[in-house]
Amino acid sequence: MVMFLKSMGPLWLLFILGLWLVSPSLTQENSREKHFLIQHYDSNPNGRNDVYCEKIMRLRGLTKPCKAKNTFIHGGYPSIKAVCGDEAGKPYEEGRFRISKSQFQVTNCVLHGGSTRPPCRYRATSDFRYIVIACEHDLPVHLDHTVTAN
Repeated sequence: MVMFLKSMGPLWLLFILGLWLVSPSLTQENSREKHFLIQHYDSNPNGRNDVYCEKIMRLRGLTKPCKAKNTFIHGGYPSIKAVCGDEAGKPYEEGRFRISKSQFQVTNCVLHGGSTRPPCRYRATSDFRYIVIACEHDLPVHLDHTVTAN
């Protein structure tokens, strides 16, 4: 094996260098997608009321301090990810974002009361809406907003 690596010479070094340069960008990309999922994705909610909002906001770490507003998208993740492509999404606002071609079930959690210190009390509203997201490398990384009509 050592002989093989020696015979590869500079090509082997370039390969290793390439892996070293690519890995951080993939890690950062995946962390942005994971952050999006933590903040905005709940595939199968157990209720969509005030208690749901208070529980999921606490479980997702969005209550230190209390986040003023947050939207959760429900359904299958492949459908959300597909908005980054042309089959399920289209450019929005000069291509900075993508808007879904179909509506998603969403729950909006809005802080009730003036304090941003726990305990956080939320009011829930549920609806079907189009989602407007930012994508990087065909992965959703930011929920900008939702709209009732496109």
